[in-house]
Amino acid sequence: MLGTDLDGQTGLWAAGLGVLGAIVGSFVAALVLRWTADRSVIHGRSACDNCGRTLAAIDLIPVLSFVVLRGRCRTCHTPIDRSHLAIELLAVTIGVVAGLTSPGPTGAAGAVFGWLLLGLGALDLAAFWLPDRLTATLAAGGLISGFAGLAPDLEERLWGGIAGFGVLWLVGEGYRRFRGREGLGGGDPKLLGAIGLWLGWRLLPAVLLIASLFGLGVVMGAALRGRPMARDVALPFGVFLAAAAYPAWVVMIGFAA
Repeated sequence: MLGTDLDGQTGLWAAGLGVLGAIVGSFVAALVLRWTADRSVIHGRSACDNCGRTLAAIDLIPVLSFVVLRGRCRTCHTPIDRSHLAIELLAVTIGVVAGLTSPGPTGAAGAVFGWLLLGLGALDLAAFWLPDRLTATLAAGGLISGFAGLAPDLEERLWGGIAGFGVLWLVGEGYRRFRGREGLGGGDPKLLGAIGLWLGWRLLPAVLLIASLFGLGVVMGAALRGRPMARDVALPFGVFLAAAAYPAWVVMIGFAA
């Protein structure tokens, strides 16, 4: 009987965080598209980028509107940016996985962690930009979770924040001194520091390793397609850090359960 109750509770948390993820994903998609176009996220109603028609509520239902409208504006039939759908689906997945991993406050906190990483990763992919205010929000969330008593403990989180920032800052500074130019964006150390405030210091080596492997995979994939990258081609390392950090949280909480 207890197992049935727990399964039902898990399902409710997964469903609830999944629905909330769809809403958050819609906001994150709008944030990415508006910030990269230097537009306000708060002011102004959503409108078609091509014909300018103000979107109605039926046009703004996360995921469902895209499917029903077949990915096109209802008025001018211009294709809707597919990144909208991709971000919304990823946000739903983050919420569902968090709810399944740890139904309750820990899962809700993990979903917030994933959604903030999603926003940062999407902005870095779109514009090589990791906004300080969003990274600071991620860092604050890690600290709040630690003060609330969620695993890992606050001391481990603080050391994770220090180590995360310090390691990548030293790498970037060493590269700059050795090569005479920037090789690592200034936002990457801040992002890894914020991730450390969520995961603690123990998982940071794994996050860095996986993120580096993601980057190596992108380079190797380009080479296999006959488009090798030059040494000075920039890669959005923040995307790789974000993609490595959320699964690390899932594994950490899964083993702790």
